[in-house]
Amino acid sequence: MNLLFECIIYIQITTMLQNKIYQNYFLEIIKTFFIIVLGLSMIALTVRAVNFLELIVDNGYPVSTYFQFSFLNLFGIAPKFIPLAFMVSIIIFIIKHYEDSEFIILWTSGVKKIRLVNLILFSSFVVLLVYLVLSTILTPLALNKSRNLLSQDQLNSFLPTIRSKQFSDSFKGFTFIVDSKINNEVENIFLHDTGKNLKNFSASASEVSSTTIIAKKGVINNRQMYLLDGQIILSRVKSVEVINFQQLDISLNNLSTATIKKPKLQELSTIDLFRCFTKQLEKTCDEEAKKEVIPNLIRRLILPFYIPVISLLCSFMLIKNTVILRDKFYIYSTSFLLLIFTELFIRYTGINYQLGFAYTFLPFILLTIFYFTLIYKLNKNSKIYE
Repeated sequence: MNLLFECIIYIQITTMLQNKIYQNYFLEIIKTFFIIVLGLSMIALTVRAVNFLELIVDNGYPVSTYFQFSFLNLFGIAPKFIPLAFMVSIIIFIIKHYEDSEFIILWTSGVKKIRLVNLILFSSFVVLLVYLVLSTILTPLALNKSRNLLSQDQLNSFLPTIRSKQFSDSFKGFTFIVDSKINNEVENIFLHDTGKNLKNFSASASEVSSTTIIAKKGVINNRQMYLLDGQIILSRVKSVEVINFQQLDISLNNLSTATIKKPKLQELSTIDLFRCFTKQLEKTCDEEAKKEVIPNLIRRLILPFYIPVISLLCSFMLIKNTVILRDKFYIYSTSFLLLIFTELFIRYTGINYQLGFAYTFLPFILLTIFYFTLIYKLNKNSKIYE
């Protein structure tokens, strides 16, 4: 009776220890994954943030808009690194514990390797859920919010958009160039307006097709431009009117930046993409845009299911092999090629429907094949410890 009681106690303690070990392993994988995703995303965001500086330099947006826009774009960058980051975190986890010989304790204590495979697979489904939440809800919402920021009339000052001896067309229907700029003073100014941004220079303004202003000197104060000693050239269909001036005050409040303000497909909500796919959103989705709807939907809903496939592929490293270094390199290369495949072929799923169909069902087929292959291989090597 005492022996039976001791066996029960031993089994309970062993089970508790194993559960604790699995819990620590799970947290280690997830922690490593988030660190890698955050690191890669911040590096990519830093590179892209340099390009975003044109919002301030070329389009005159305030610095606050620049930082908000950059932060919101982080949600669009992070999902792209999730599959790669999870693959690297799994490989690091397996190699680290192999080198520390921690897995030997588990194998010698009778724990089956398939349990560790199941733990890695469970981790992949947690990451899959994170990816789905990001790709279907948070990322489109954040990107749409960033686009709305650019749609608002937030031009603080016209001055930052001016560069000496360089034509600028940062604003719709408005081109300008200056010979020199010192602080807020400019010389030899040339302004050409075809978007009717400059008004009230003629009684028949509706007949004016373009307005050209030439001035020797000028001063810029936020959205106001004060020009000295120049000419206004009003072009009509059949005539040209020239007006000389000694001083001219111009309001630039009507200027609108040339930044794309219409939401792109990746910025639409998942529901709107489905509506576009079913031709219920004609205003946003024209015939050309509809070719990109399927790849966007597949990227959001199907691509995450390749993450468990990657996890099982990496789990083949748990199988004993005398040429373990070569085996690690082979598994890593295969996993990386699979990631490239998922990114490369997803772009053509909207053109070739057979490819889209195959891309959709392939992760579930590979998941089944890899899992049962692992069971077979691990059972075959169940008596071999590394």
